[in-house]
Amino acid sequence: MNTELIRNFCIIAHIDHGKSTLADRLLEETKTLSDSEMKDQVLDSMDLERERGITIKSHPIQMKYSHRDGKIYTLNLIDTPGHVDFSYEVSRSLAACEGALLLVDAAQGVEAQTVSNAYLAIENNLTLIPIINKVDLPSAMVDEVRIQIMELIGCQENEIIEASSKSGLGIENIFSEIINRIEPPLDNSNNKCKALIFDSMYDNYKGVIPYIRVFDGVLKPGMTAKFFSHGKEYEITEIGHFVLDKVKTNELRSGDVGYLVGSIRDMAHIQPGDTITVSENEANKALPGYKKIKPMVYSGLFPADADDYDQLRQALEKLKLNDASLEFSPETSEALGFGFRCGFLGLLHMEIIQERLEREFDLDLVTTTPNVIYKVHKRSGEIFVVETPAKMPDSGDISKILEPIVSAEILTPKEYIGSIMTLCQKKRGVYKNTNYLSPEKVQLHYNLPLGEIIFDFYDKLKSITSGYASFDYELKEFSEAKLQKLNILIHGEPVDALSTICHADDAYHRGVALCSKLKELIPRQMFEVAIQASLNNRIIARTTVRALKKNVTAKCYGGDITRKRKLWEKQKKGKKRMKMIGKVEVPQEALLAVLQVDNN
Repeated sequence: MNTELIRNFCIIAHIDHGKSTLADRLLEETKTLSDSEMKDQVLDSMDLERERGITIKSHPIQMKYSHRDGKIYTLNLIDTPGHVDFSYEVSRSLAACEGALLLVDAAQGVEAQTVSNAYLAIENNLTLIPIINKVDLPSAMVDEVRIQIMELIGCQENEIIEASSKSGLGIENIFSEIINRIEPPLDNSNNKCKALIFDSMYDNYKGVIPYIRVFDGVLKPGMTAKFFSHGKEYEITEIGHFVLDKVKTNELRSGDVGYLVGSIRDMAHIQPGDTITVSENEANKALPGYKKIKPMVYSGLFPADADDYDQLRQALEKLKLNDASLEFSPETSEALGFGFRCGFLGLLHMEIIQERLEREFDLDLVTTTPNVIYKVHKRSGEIFVVETPAKMPDSGDISKILEPIVSAEILTPKEYIGSIMTLCQKKRGVYKNTNYLSPEKVQLHYNLPLGEIIFDFYDKLKSITSGYASFDYELKEFSEAKLQKLNILIHGEPVDALSTICHADDAYHRGVALCSKLKELIPRQMFEVAIQASLNNRIIARTTVRALKKNVTAKCYGGDITRKRKLWEKQKKGKKRMKMIGKVEVPQEALLAVLQVDNN
């Protein structure tokens, strides 16, 4: 096909600004799907995406559009997520495109993730087409939003399209701008073959299927695919395009987006960002990949039934194919047995992975308290990374601890500035500056410790601003802080799943609050259970779960008091023996109690 008739683009926006609805209208307008196949949020294939109203995975789809110039264009759309935790998915989609539709809600205006995604697209040299969506809403502030967009990307007023994804208003203009403004891919079909892997999925029958964007050369069935990262070779058995499902084709040429099947059974052989070439027309230099984002939040995932350990490992391997930012390694816990230490991009990412494991693979999981990574300098000069509080060395061996600091950007209506500043100060934030995007909309910049914002910061921010503020962050540096490890002992035994690393000024309050919370959540036993908080091997708080009591004197009707005393003494000895050998089961709600402790 003539590459002049191909356009590769994605849709970027803040969460809930109408990306999936716009994708529906584009598919409807091009009649890519029949009326029976068409439904709301057609590209959100997971039940989880539909329930939450968010896009989790990027979805490629090909459309044929008949333009008013009489030519039929091939449009490859890659839908992207909008939440801050899935910015990694966005970066992968941008690497496969030449242009992007920047979607902004007319009622909400430019928000934090809009800014972040716009800068990502500009860094990738993509052509940006700004669109104000939902202009038909009664609460739409079209003129104000237009000024915000011009301030953000420096475009002209006449370059901004007004549209409504719901009603279809402005869809024709969007197609025209895609064709007129986004550059077609270069025709490099005669060059050495190079294709970028931007995503992948696992098929039980076909193995691992990489999603690719071909930049140079041609790919055909029968050729031998070769991967730059590990040098392994596989015979290509099938290639094709994405419509709603995969459609076979005879070849993928320079500029095309599609998939490749080669009976690849080893999941580790597919790495998003890697370059594929073919032995028949081998390239000697890989394509520049996109930025690899490191997980910043770690949590332990353990099967509730120890027999499910292998099933959990296989499930994590399959999920990693669809989500390259997920990291996991085996871990053993005294309280929970065998499981995995997993790295996530944020709390929503962790929640989504856990739900997918439970739904798609029918697993019953126990999760430990999420925590961030710390860099510990020992007195011996050794430096190592601590991903879990259990690995924190004794305080006497530590010279200093560095915690991750993020550069946070908060966009809010101006009346909430005071409340937001108070919240950030409570979270040990350092104020940087304030920018007015418009007379009503303000951009605040703070440096915040990541450990302080992963639990409840986003929820509190939404609460104090009536849902109007938006938040985005990126890792800035590791900085020294007064941090200590808080241990929780239940029945005299330390529970590693409940240990946390917190700031020294906050440790006592957290210890007392956590003991009180655990007292409510740990079920009563036939013996007394002591719950203690320990800091530097010193007990700083204690509470007790009272024993269940059986009335052993119920059968005594009157008579000498010595009869009752004899029975009470016998019961006391039994309870003492039970206490020595008794084990306390800690329920999942208690393990997550750390999340519910308000550390303000």
